Amino acid sequence: MQSVTRVSSHHAVCDSGNGEPHNVNRAAPGISYFTPAQIPPAGTAADPQPHGKPIPKLFTPLKIRGITLQNRIMLSPLCQYSAEDGHYTMWHYAHLGGILSRGPGITTVEATSVTSEGRITPEDMGLWKDSQIEPLRKIVEFAHSQGQKIMIQLGHAGRKASTIAPWLGSGDVATHELNGWPENVYAPSAIAYNDRHAQPKAMTGEDIQNFKRAYIAAVKRALTAGFDAIEIHNAHGYLLHEFLSPVSNQRTDEYGGSFDNRTRLTLELVDLVRQVIPNEMPLFLRLSATDWLEETELKDQSWTVEDSVRLAKILAAKGVDYLDVSSGGNHELQHIHAGPGYQAPFAKTVKKAVGDKMLVGTVGSITSGKQAQQLLDEGLDMVAVGRGFQKNPGLVFAWADELELDVRMPNQIQWGFGGRGKGRPQKK
Repeated sequence: MQSVTRVSSHHAVCDSGNGEPHNVNRAAPGISYFTPAQIPPAGTAADPQPHGKPIPKLFTPLKIRGITLQNRIMLSPLCQYSAEDGHYTMWHYAHLGGILSRGPGITTVEATSVTSEGRITPEDMGLWKDSQIEPLRKIVEFAHSQGQKIMIQLGHAGRKASTIAPWLGSGDVATHELNGWPENVYAPSAIAYNDRHAQPKAMTGEDIQNFKRAYIAAVKRALTAGFDAIEIHNAHGYLLHEFLSPVSNQRTDEYGGSFDNRTRLTLELVDLVRQVIPNEMPLFLRLSATDWLEETELKDQSWTVEDSVRLAKILAAKGVDYLDVSSGGNHELQHIHAGPGYQAPFAKTVKKAVGDKMLVGTVGSITSGKQAQQLLDEGLDMVAVGRGFQKNPGLVFAWADELELDVRMPNQIQWGFGGRGKGRPQKK
């Protein structure tokens, strides 16, 4: 008598008793609905490559604590300004799902606020209440159904909160009529980013403690949702960056003044997060390496690359696994020297200082596979890409083609390039 192997609630095939037939459309394991298993996951380089070609570092696996990425291309957090009361919406599922299914090594959910008043805009993502967990759990489950890794960036906008979506204006205040909270914007000091932003209130000691509690509560919700990693948003002129920089932090208590005091909140938060998350879970941190004020009249008040190197060494010792090096965003007088890979020199400087004690990567104007590979050849561990994925969700495949590399696509896409029943497409 033949036995029946259940592949999903919708699919069953006959098994002769000699094992599962080779042509079973297997279900992804541990998923609450049917979707085909992706083994190996999209974005994995064929090993060996056709004709014995070596695999470039960009497409080699990267182990970070208890997870292994199939390549070293990270999807940057991309704010979509499309949430409803902080909740994930259908736009997010369509936008992120189309990218992560095509195989970046790790996908980052956009900057997600740990408090309601910490949002950049009224339409920002949030994890300040339990009802926001389930919508995020669904995108995590989808990522895992594809064999992909996914993390969430948690932060607080500080003095840059309660603004309107960027396509409506540049930093203009979201008033009450626009669902904003301009009278409840908080920062290290009562210094507005500029005259178009809300006037912030200087945080009291109690406010700082409440922020730390809210942050850890959000981390716990992220764990419930099932994320593979956490990224602390310490960049781009938002709250934690504001505490680091003398231009935005003029406090006279234990959180202002000296380097040790200005970095205190960041380091306290790192300790708290590391205590809460499992030992095998990676901890990322995005850092603005400089305020870009060195060529302005505010050069003596700038957070600098030297400061970042000093902080990076401490972060490595405290259990931060990956430093995601960006820059700027904390003052409108910033003088940015933009260009291809313009933030990579900062990341290289940090990497040289920390060595193997911490993984370091860069982001910003990385537009080709060859450019990305060169950055890794020069010592960096991973690259993060945002706009490139916005323009081309299949960026991983495009870069693989550029490097003349054979990589896995999702089954539903790959068969169309290789022909029905032919398996992996081979490059000529």
